[in-house]
Amino acid sequence: MTEDHERSRRWTLALGVEESDDVSYPLSERDRRMAQALAALYGDGNEGKKGRGGLGGSAPSVAKWLGDIREFFPTPVVQVIQKDAFERKGLRQMLLEPEFLATVEADVNLVADLVALRGVMPEKTRETARAVIAKVVAELMARLEAKTADAIRGALDRSRRTTRPRFADIDWPRTIRANLRHYQAAHRTIVPERLIGFLRQQRRIVDLDEVILCVDQSGSMASSVVYASIFAAVMASLPVVATKLVCFDTAIVDLTEELADPVEVLFGVQLGGGTDINRAVAYCEDRIERPAKAHLVLITDLYEGGDGDALVDRLARLAVSGVNVVVLLALTDSGRPSYNPQLSARVAALGIPVFACTPDQFPDLMATALRREDVHRWAADSDIKTIRVEN
Repeated sequence: MTEDHERSRRWTLALGVEESDDVSYPLSERDRRMAQALAALYGDGNEGKKGRGGLGGSAPSVAKWLGDIREFFPTPVVQVIQKDAFERKGLRQMLLEPEFLATVEADVNLVADLVALRGVMPEKTRETARAVIAKVVAELMARLEAKTADAIRGALDRSRRTTRPRFADIDWPRTIRANLRHYQAAHRTIVPERLIGFLRQQRRIVDLDEVILCVDQSGSMASSVVYASIFAAVMASLPVVATKLVCFDTAIVDLTEELADPVEVLFGVQLGGGTDINRAVAYCEDRIERPAKAHLVLITDLYEGGDGDALVDRLARLAVSGVNVVVLLALTDSGRPSYNPQLSARVAALGIPVFACTPDQFPDLMATALRREDVHRWAADSDIKTIRVEN
């Protein structure tokens, strides 16, 4: 880059001029993201102008915005920008009013924002925020827990039968067919003399499948982190799998020991900052005890700030060793991710499934993975578009 180009770049960023305007040096993708993060706060408020506006509903979520500024600027500058945001955009007023948080319509996106902002919350607001997060987590657990538990309980061996099954393990279609001759016309029912059910396996701890959820906690993945934390908590409560939760940006946080309390898990997450996926996968690789029994679910948009070549090599090595690797570009209700197309194509070329899915699809995905069935075929049957390698 020449000195003139660098000078043009700096003026472009300082003035907030978009690449579509008359500039002599086009902005890179990183520079455009930096300009948008600054314009969201310091723009002139003209909503009709691209790149202008505030931190309102049409702008990126607070969690993503905080993640961007933490990625682009050093800590002292981030602190100044956050302070300006609270003063200029009214975020401070929201944080100082627990009553507002108590009455707001809470959802996954609000939880992500509260987690991202918890470090600067007043103490009296932090407890209200925790209560709001706990309420949303409870609602999500009620929605997702039963389906997840039913799908993942791999303790049933459906290839073997027993005539003395537990009630939950009765195979009702087979039982009804076997007892049709005992139909009671007067009562319009069947009295089963013989029950047929699935034989429940008794699995030792050393036989359990290992599931590692390795989750990118950069700001753009905020809602995926919330859902992944809840699923990890549900799976950790099941005695049929050994579940670990690892969150990362440029640092790594192993939250496995906190999984009994999903709210505490979320308060252990630090949304925002850069991304070193290879380092996180290396951490998980070191903790895999039995590759043939291990499943690594890497949840990331694959915007790697570390060594992309090393990441691809490491994922290839894990797959060859027998680890069942799945890459989720997003775990959100929309299921429409923004992701790195080049790196995702390289990972997909290894034969590793790369796609996004919704929380409602995730339990079936995990059941398919635990059975070592074809995840690509499952995705196709579920009308999920996977990353394909161009021939």
